[in-house]
Amino acid sequence: MLVSFVFPLTFVVLWASAFATGSVATQDATPFAALAFRFSIVATGFLLVAWILSEFSKVDRRDLKHSVITGLLFHGLYLGGCWYSFSVGIPAGVSALIVCTQPILTAIFAGLLLGEHVSFKNWVGLSLGFVGAALVLGVDFGEEFAVAGLVANVIALGSITTATIWQRKFSQTLPLATNNAIQAGSAAVFHGVVMWFLEDPSIDLTLTFGLAMGWQIIAVSFGAFTILMYLINHNSASQTSALFFLVPPVAAVMGWVLLDEALSMIDIIGFTVASAGVYLATRKPKEKPIEH
Repeated sequence: MLVSFVFPLTFVVLWASAFATGSVATQDATPFAALAFRFSIVATGFLLVAWILSEFSKVDRRDLKHSVITGLLFHGLYLGGCWYSFSVGIPAGVSALIVCTQPILTAIFAGLLLGEHVSFKNWVGLSLGFVGAALVLGVDFGEEFAVAGLVANVIALGSITTATIWQRKFSQTLPLATNNAIQAGSAAVFHGVVMWFLEDPSIDLTLTFGLAMGWQIIAVSFGAFTILMYLINHNSASQTSALFFLVPPVAAVMGWVLLDEALSMIDIIGFTVASAGVYLATRKPKEKPIEH
């Protein structure tokens, strides 16, 4: 019972913190160079953990390809799309709202591809979650944004949706540290290649960059992503993805507490609506008693 409450709550808080620290990191580095740097360290760390836990003997090489694919989707295309959109001027709120439709897409495809049942209450919860997140973000889509950035966000949306389904269906057999190491290594290679061809890579090793990247590596990559893999493996894909609706409200509250950003009544209402939606969307159906 404690794990079912603490893990999702911890995941949401850590994932929400990634937006602010990611934005800070890209002020002193180009996006793909920063991501390649981050995941090179993350992959090395998880390989060390896997070696200490003697996980390599439990690895079936046939399963490695699924871990590579999940890593490219989660850490490569999803994060790459989001960070690229920031670099071309797409506001974080717009990016978050686009990606925030992911739980709804995941619920649809989880039903089609995984045979998961999404109840009427779950659908109501998903809808409320989206409305609540949209209220908090309060995005004005009347503004003009870079087309390339919006396309990057759509790619990120498709990638994280596909990654959630793929992890649930194919990547549950590898030990957790090994799975995360392969995913991070795949992302490091991906971002290194993209960095080489699409940007003039640079990293300014300032104290600010070090603190932001340290948080991204320890709290987000080692913490949030490990919890996410655990939640996907132990819950339905649609139930896990519904937690993403809480990320924008929590990020807004964190900005209010830590950065003295304004928090309006609409934000509070949106947070309440999103929380109610996630509660409904993540409720597991009651098991019917066995008749004797």
